[in-house]
Amino acid sequence: MSGNAIEIRGLVKTYGGAKGQPEKQALKGIDLDIPTGSVFGLLGPNGAGKSTLINILAGLVVKTAGQVRIWGFDQDVNPRQSRAAIGVMPQELNLDPFFSPRAALEVQAGLYGVPKSQRRSDEILALVGLSDKAEAYARTLSGGMRRRLLLGKALVHHPNILVLDEPTAGVDIELRQMLWENVRKLNQEGMTIILTTHYLEEAEEMCDQIAIINQGQVVARDSTANLLGQMDRKTMVIHPASPAATLPQGPGLDVARRADGSLAISYHTSQTSAEQVLEAVHDAGVSIRDVKTEQADLQDVFLNLTRSA
Repeated sequence: MSGNAIEIRGLVKTYGGAKGQPEKQALKGIDLDIPTGSVFGLLGPNGAGKSTLINILAGLVVKTAGQVRIWGFDQDVNPRQSRAAIGVMPQELNLDPFFSPRAALEVQAGLYGVPKSQRRSDEILALVGLSDKAEAYARTLSGGMRRRLLLGKALVHHPNILVLDEPTAGVDIELRQMLWENVRKLNQEGMTIILTTHYLEEAEEMCDQIAIINQGQVVARDSTANLLGQMDRKTMVIHPASPAATLPQGPGLDVARRADGSLAISYHTSQTSAEQVLEAVHDAGVSIRDVKTEQADLQDVFLNLTRSA
């Protein structure tokens, strides 16, 4: 196996086309490598093709064209092995309401052919914080507990790769922290994590590398640090000692007065230095009480790339 947990080449998925219906191309020839042992962010707006890609990886959707290799196994040649290498925590709460958490894990393990001697249902229940609910009906669990159970079900067959599809959507802060602690622990033990999320601050904090998908195509794929580095726009926030009568001016400066009286001066670091910004503030007769800077975050990168696409 190469250094990649997943290798995707020319992946195409087309829906429709039957009975005179127009075709819709959800994926348009995606090429993507996901390194082994990474926490990899898969981001994109609604309808970008993320769910289609995940469902193809999970074996739930049949691709139209292209090649997918999961943990070294070609999905077409070795479908069983490739599917066994990946566990998916879906976004939807699809649980049998009459199964207890322990029974749900046992059934899931059976579906994957895990021998009883190798099942670790109690260990997984402890990991996701459901030991005290092991025999409760799933229908009595809170929404957060059901999400924990979905994570447990994704782990029953000892997968090398774990896909988390919007895992923290609509959950409370305590559950979110518990989930990320588990994800970090699993990753430290060698598991490759693939994360989709609309909370971009989570992706910025958790992911080593990120791919941004828009309209069925990969519009960016790099390390998180490099993606953030693409946005060289910085904002210097000046808090004047007294209300500024005149706004600073200068080439490449975008100045706005905020509600609290501070001056937000945005500029490109590749074109303008901080010293030039401060000179413009001084020339405008503004006395500085306090100053701070604001860097671009992943949301800025995301919006910039998806809008341009």
